[in-house]
Amino acid sequence: MFYAIRHFTRYRYSRPVWQSMMEVRMHPRSEANQRCFTFQLSVNPRARIFSYTDYRANVIHHFDLPSPHRQLTIISDALVNVEPPKDLPETMDFAAWEELERLIEKEDYWDTLAPSYFARSSPEVESLTKELGVAEREGRSPLALVQDIAVGIYRAFSYVKQSTHVNSPIEHALESRQGVCQDFAHIMITLVRNVGIPCRYVSGYLYHDQYHVDRSAEGATHAWVEVLLPGLGWVGFDPTNNILAGERHIRTAIGRDYADVPPTLGTMKGKTDTELQVRVRVTPSKAVLPPDEEFAADEEWSQFLEEDRQSQLLYAEQQQQQQQQ
Repeated sequence: MFYAIRHFTRYRYSRPVWQSMMEVRMHPRSEANQRCFTFQLSVNPRARIFSYTDYRANVIHHFDLPSPHRQLTIISDALVNVEPPKDLPETMDFAAWEELERLIEKEDYWDTLAPSYFARSSPEVESLTKELGVAEREGRSPLALVQDIAVGIYRAFSYVKQSTHVNSPIEHALESRQGVCQDFAHIMITLVRNVGIPCRYVSGYLYHDQYHVDRSAEGATHAWVEVLLPGLGWVGFDPTNNILAGERHIRTAIGRDYADVPPTLGTMKGKTDTELQVRVRVTPSKAVLPPDEEFAADEEWSQFLEEDRQSQLLYAEQQQQQQQQ
């Protein structure tokens, strides 16, 4: 399925600010069943945009605005193709625990097993673990135990928009028994790591259609988790909607938790009140969305256009062949 994705972010300041510095993590990843063909980032006021790739293969764009401004608008456009992932087996042998242990010993998965900023144990987490009956293996395979954790979280919590904030610890959701996708992902990461299975946070988007009933909100970013399972690799679980990550899930960044992968992260100078506005649109399309009134662009914006890296390599090879002729 091809998707055109538009992500709109606007910061409004009550007083002028200056020396803003911003990192943006909105570039969809290209790997496995997902391929990003085009990515464009627009910024107003004008800024020179740079990019780099971190050790997790997340593409991060960054820029700075030294002059005073009272508003900052960021719009990203992407064209992505997502193929259906391989079907998950219905069962997994209990002996897979031994295979998983050998896999962990062989490779470096410490950062997806250790506690992180938002995903760490607490008395509230321990209480939930006992409630869901997922503290021990109890004859279950790694796959069966992870499935029980995902289903347990889905049933134990209600999805309520704006019930928590991006910086809320998971105890807020655990106490109120409600939250958003970020909370459910952090809770699942904590429970899965506690039983010795590597687990990581995924930031991205979810396409909502008429054929699926999703609890998560349309018009916003989405979050889920990926679990390392023997013989299967990294498998995506969406505890918010009680589904496997599939053709409708579009991945932008992976990390230990949300602290590693916020869509925007920055700082500025000046004492001011800040108003943040975010809109997301995911549309089945084989072309980038055209400008419209809701997501308008103007001549003052700088733009960053990145074609698929495979296309760039192919072009470079063609140029080299022409020079050799």
